[in-house]
Amino acid sequence: MPEQINLPDLTPYAGRWVALARDQVAGVGHTPEEAERMARHNRPKERFVLWFVDPPDAAPLPLPALLARLRPFLAQQPEPVYLVGGAVRDALLGRPSHDLDFVVPRRGIALAFAVADALGVPAFPLDKARDTGRVMLAETTLDFACFRGPDLAADLRDRDFTVNAIALPATAVSRAALIDPCGGLADLEAGQLRLTHPGALAQDALRALRGVRHVVGLGLTLLPETAQALRAAAPELRQVSVERVRDELQKLLETAAPDTAVALLAELGLLAPVLPEIAALAPVTQSAPHHEPVLAHTVSVLRRLAAVERVLLAGEAAAEGYWQPVVRELGPYREPLRAHLGRTVDGLVDGRVLLRLGALFHDVGKAQTREEDENGRVRFFGHAEVGAKLAARALRRLTFGNRAVAHVAHIVAAHMRPLFLAEAQGGRPTRRAVYRFFRDIQSAGLDVGLLALADHLATYDGPGDAAAWEQLVRLVGELFRHYFERHDEVVAPTPLLDGHALMAALQLAPGREVGRLLRLIEEAQAAGLVTTPEEAVALARQAQAG
Repeated sequence: MPEQINLPDLTPYAGRWVALARDQVAGVGHTPEEAERMARHNRPKERFVLWFVDPPDAAPLPLPALLARLRPFLAQQPEPVYLVGGAVRDALLGRPSHDLDFVVPRRGIALAFAVADALGVPAFPLDKARDTGRVMLAETTLDFACFRGPDLAADLRDRDFTVNAIALPATAVSRAALIDPCGGLADLEAGQLRLTHPGALAQDALRALRGVRHVVGLGLTLLPETAQALRAAAPELRQVSVERVRDELQKLLETAAPDTAVALLAELGLLAPVLPEIAALAPVTQSAPHHEPVLAHTVSVLRRLAAVERVLLAGEAAAEGYWQPVVRELGPYREPLRAHLGRTVDGLVDGRVLLRLGALFHDVGKAQTREEDENGRVRFFGHAEVGAKLAARALRRLTFGNRAVAHVAHIVAAHMRPLFLAEAQGGRPTRRAVYRFFRDIQSAGLDVGLLALADHLATYDGPGDAAAWEQLVRLVGELFRHYFERHDEVVAPTPLLDGHALMAALQLAPGREVGRLLRLIEEAQAAGLVTTPEEAVALARQAQAG
């Protein structure tokens, strides 16, 4: 891949396109087509490099560094290449962008493979019907597509929202080169979300979910006419492939304000076609200490969970004093918790999204288990177990992988256990209790601990009783301490003997009894009751006799 192009002095052509032949200007125009036509008239047998000339005093946009590396190569393509969509929008907002979308008049897949060959990375056809190819780098994807229409302006007008309908020539770096037929720059500066045309959502109803994500993630205001259009698109979401809905749901939960995203989905009627189980929680009322219906409480839990993440994982300073015990008890595990939430499960979803999915579904079982006694007190017996099944069913419908489904189901099924442990054991769980907690739900126990804090804060609209809050925080801290510091001793003890040794010592035949005794030994080992193989055999022999 060429590292640079030797350019002559192009200052006289600022704000226009030039066609270069052998480092000389062969044609000039307001569009690349004009520059190329002039160049072909002047030098019909030459090959040209099309280049947009930025004004010398124009400040460069904060574009991804990869673009500087690609620019000379893209400039030498036979037709102009444009950066479009989110990468341009994010550059205008000063935000980082990891996915770069390019459009060309034709041969998008061919260009993708040419770029991939030049970079030494893989590429594949993403959409043959639209001649779109994708280049895969470690942390970036590059998509190359053909115009959706006869020219660039038609392509931009056919997009979803005006803020995504701005293009930048791949050889340019400044705002002066922006191509903006829909007024996206003005909408971006005004902080508002507007459709490119009235039929934009009819073309693809998933754009309604994307609109909510832009409102939440970019801090845009939803114009009344845009809100009306999003609401009208809700029924059509059922026709969108579940994989695309799943991916957009993940992106919504990745935003800094997942609570606002879910609340806006519900307000616009977009939640029911995507997650009917969650939408059904809106009218379900609860008794004290809860102060909100179940869906509103779920939104509050997501809001509190985001705050837990900011304070505990990002180290954000919190003015409220009730965060002090959280930082004290859980702060030592900040880095391993970051790693836990930063991992990727099933090659698709990261740990932070799994935690937030657990929060979203934690009370989903309440709609089916609500009971009201003669005194008017509302109870939800078995809602965690029912909710785990509902969550698993919903996530399978959305084609999440098996490990992700199991992890979220564990979170939902066990979300009440920290509260029960804190009340029963005063924030100081026994080794046996810690072992059983993680035995049943494994690493999801870490998510359950964080969710328990958010659930408490949402239930009481704050810490509530100071002693109870301290007790819960201490309990979660103890769970984390054992998981990260005593894992091989308490959480998953290194076996004192295997099945063969146990069968030989007790003259047992293979079978279920061997497994039962090994589990008994492991729990006793975690509890500190046996520490040697001899003690393990003695315990197993006693269990046999008993």
